[in-house]
Formats: sequence, C-alpha cells, structure tokens
Amino acid sequence: MKINFFKMHGTGNDYIFIDCIKDQIILENISTISIKLSNRHFGIGADGIVLILPSEVANIKMRMFNSDGSEGNMCGNAIRCIAKYVYEKKYTENTHITIETLSGIKDLWISENKGKVSQVEVDMGKPIFDPKLIPAISTKKIILNEKIIIDYTIYNITCLSMGNPHCVVFVDDLENLDLNKIGPMFENNNRFSNRINTEFIKILSENEISMRVWERGSGETLSCGTGACAAAVASILNKFCNYDSDILIHLIGGILTVKYKQDGNVYLKGPAECVYEGIVEID
Repeated sequence: MKINFFKMHGTGNDYIFIDCIKDQIILENISTISIKLSNRHFGIGADGIVLILPSEVANIKMRMFNSDGSEGNMCGNAIRCIAKYVYEKKYTENTHITIETLSGIKDLWISENKGKVSQVEVDMGKPIFDPKLIPAISTKKIILNEKIIIDYTIYNITCLSMGNPHCVVFVDDLENLDLNKIGPMFENNNRFSNRINTEFIKILSENEISMRVWERGSGETLSCGTGACAAAVASILNKFCNYDSDILIHLIGGILTVKYKQDGNVYLKGPAECVYEGIVEID
C-alpha cells in the first residue's frame, strides 16, 4: 500500500506525519510501521510517526509512536506541527484549535502571517507530581531534589509527568555528558515501571536553561516539548527560575519558550517546520 506522508519537525524533534483524514486510511501494525519508517538508514528517518485522525471531542486527534514502536501519550513538538499542518492545509481558519491526545484535549494558539504559521503555543495542562501517577517509586509525596545512584554516581532528580513521565537532572557540564551510556540507565531504572524520559539541564540564568534529553523509545533527540516543560517546572520548584516568566530552553535543535503559571498550567511556545512531502510504500 502506498501512502502519502510529510516530514515535519519542531526544533529538530522530527516525525513522519500521516493524514488519515484526507486519505481516509486505517493503518494496522502501527508499531511495526513506526520502527521501519523511523530508521534513519533504511527508512525515511525520524523520531517516530504521528497519525492525524478525526476526533469526536476536538478539532483533530493525534496518535504518536516512537522509533521503537511504543506509543507515546503526548508530544509537545509534534502537536505544534499538526497545528501548522491543519491551518496551512485549510482544515480550519481558526487560530485557536483543539487536539485530542492520550493525555487529554490540548488548546493551541497559532501565530501566522499571510497564511503561514510561524509559532504555535500549547496549553500543556498541569504537571502531575504524585509518584504513583508518574509512575515512579518514592516514599515521598513529590520527588524533588531526591538522590539516585546511576552508574556508581549520585544524581539529584526531580520527577513529574507532563502527560508522559520525566526525570529532570541538574548538571554543571552538558557537553561532556555521556548520554548514550547513562541515558538508558535512567530510562530503564527499576524506580520507573513505565520507563522515563530524562532531561539533563544546566541553569544559565533565572530565565534561561540549556538542556539535553534522552527520550524513552527514541534515545537522544534534538528537542522534546514535554521535556522542556518538565525542565522549566523543575527549575522553578528548585528555585532556580520564577513562576509566570518566559523561560528560554536552549536545545540542540533550537529554542523553546515555557511559562509555568502560578495557577498551575504550563504553556509551551515554539516553531514548527515542514521539511518535505512524499509517498512511501508499506508492506
């Protein structure tokens, strides 16, 4: 079967998008397809695939699958790409849209100029701190600046969920961090029954953070939207940054802006870019 696809990215976090509304297709064996198409040597190459689907409760529904075939609940970069796609393809003329995800319905606001989307802001909702709901093992009500031993080294972690689980680690040196070694150790640590995304961050100022991320199911990626939100929230909880301020998150793939308001909601803003469209044959 031949299907149309388009390759998009949000600050380098790239996905293969398939419009299941326009082409009215139902894809089976999605996990296998994601593994095959995401391969950067023998496939199209991406951090995963995203399906754009009709929704009964929102303007659009999204399902996203990592490059290892596992399904993710939410992706802050991919959801901005969907907003750009549906607006520029004229599925909607509204600059405020809603998208259904496994983490609930998300509100998005589009900034555009002459029909072209430049930035998209997403209401990412409220962070979840209860260890049982992240999920993560802890005797405390919140995992804040808690010690963990990885590869015979003590790290201090802050854990939360932004619709998917995150572990934030503050470090002094990002460049020399051996992420390929310690990333999988965090991801598969027995404290995290459903694995974990891990953000290694360096505080630059009260309004700026530098970050590298190890995503469960994908490895190190150039960017992670929910991870940027988790990093900003953790930085505020640890009193490095402030509520209600725009925090610039410097990632390998670009810059995202996160605001954690005192009312509890987190807002993510950043670009979305289309790289190319094509046709691929699926067995």
